[in-house]
Amino acid sequence: MKTQILKLSVIAVFGVLLMGCTKDFKEINTDPNRSADVPITNILAYCIRNTCSTHFDPWADMNEPSTYGGHLAKKQYIDEARYVSRATVILNNWTNLYRILNNVRDIRDRAEAENLTNMASVAKIWEAVIMQLGTDRWRDLPYSEAIQLENGVVSPKYDTQEEIYPALMNLLKEAADGLNRGGNDDLGAGDILYFGDTKAWLRLANSIRLRMALRIANANSSLSKQVVEEITSNPSKYPLIKENSQNAFFFWPGASPYYEPWADDFRSRDDHCISDILVDVMKDLDDPRLPVYAQPNGYGEYVGCEIGGPNSITVGHAMKYSLIGTRFREDMGGFSAIYRAAETHFHLAEAAVRGWNAGVSARNAYETGITVSLEENGVSSQAAEYLAGKAAFDGSLDQIYLQEWICLFKQGMEAWSLYRKTGIPTTHHIARSMAECGYSGHNTPPLRYPYPIIEKSLNGDNSAASMADVVDEFWGKKMWFDTRTGVK
Repeated sequence: MKTQILKLSVIAVFGVLLMGCTKDFKEINTDPNRSADVPITNILAYCIRNTCSTHFDPWADMNEPSTYGGHLAKKQYIDEARYVSRATVILNNWTNLYRILNNVRDIRDRAEAENLTNMASVAKIWEAVIMQLGTDRWRDLPYSEAIQLENGVVSPKYDTQEEIYPALMNLLKEAADGLNRGGNDDLGAGDILYFGDTKAWLRLANSIRLRMALRIANANSSLSKQVVEEITSNPSKYPLIKENSQNAFFFWPGASPYYEPWADDFRSRDDHCISDILVDVMKDLDDPRLPVYAQPNGYGEYVGCEIGGPNSITVGHAMKYSLIGTRFREDMGGFSAIYRAAETHFHLAEAAVRGWNAGVSARNAYETGITVSLEENGVSSQAAEYLAGKAAFDGSLDQIYLQEWICLFKQGMEAWSLYRKTGIPTTHHIARSMAECGYSGHNTPPLRYPYPIIEKSLNGDNSAASMADVVDEFWGKKMWFDTRTGVK
């Protein structure tokens, strides 16, 4: 009898608690230590940090873009170097892209609603940063209808790169014009890139817009020229990143858990080397940056590892190849490079060679680009000798492209995109071990990325045409800006 009474009492108590929980469920289920309305500046910090941790790390950069672009090679665990994809990596890259876009759109919507001109402009710039990374990886993908669930868009359409690039350049112009109008709002502590310096953000907007305009110069020269000359004809309104002090480098704190991704990887792994392509190019030019980019091998020499080559498979060859320079790989408080000053000068040099109004001669822009790059790497004292020697300006686009490709070290996506646009360096090659992954008939390193398999089930109707453009995962339909002929 006592046991039965006890059971009934327990049931009654839980019944009362359950009714109380149901009545005040929202209040009880709210974590008092978590803000229901996160400050915009906090979200900005998340977007900057998460972009750098997920787009400039071993999985999204070192293993593939930096390898496909010809800068790095893997000396062990070389699946990626011979074009074997990992479905989870592809999905993670896709998920990270849209997770950041979702947060950037939240910043933008809230900033516009509260008339925060500066914050809204910065959100537009960062949207362009991440979506350029996205379209350069996949080509066509959801953009105009992406992150529109509140408007009833469950399955967003795929926009073409031909639509995305102009849209992003227009967005960057809007951001620049907004920053030029100026706002009273402070970006707050969440601006962990430029620390509230809106002039620096203005330079970044214009510089990325210039980069994108030159990227499509072979695909749509009229639009490219129009955007370039709008920027160069009004430097006070559209200033550019021209000095290393203005670089868009995110410097990591260097304390746990905020380590620079390449260095963090090196704490427990040692899979990457400088590629044979990059070492050989720099040796041929007597390039003074080589000892900064690379470390001597076990015999005191600079030797690059063949990308996807059979000699790179085993650990026993580790001492044979040059590891990545300590500036780029072994500094926990190192940097992730969004944009560097040398890029600007090479873009202007290209525009000048094309006969467009660059505001500077091709020679001056080219030589300044090299000087700025050498300065960034601590070897500026050798600039005059280098420019008088094998790097002496010859007036060709190919020479400009080659020097731009060299300067882009640690910007794997940019190096890869530049190669796809230009075919420079001409010594870049496919992996000899490609056949081991079951692919054949290709004569160029990868052209693109495969889509995550989940898109077929979640957004099948909209993704079908774009997924059909992919051949052997990394080939098929080229990027819009890739106008090379005879590559497949």
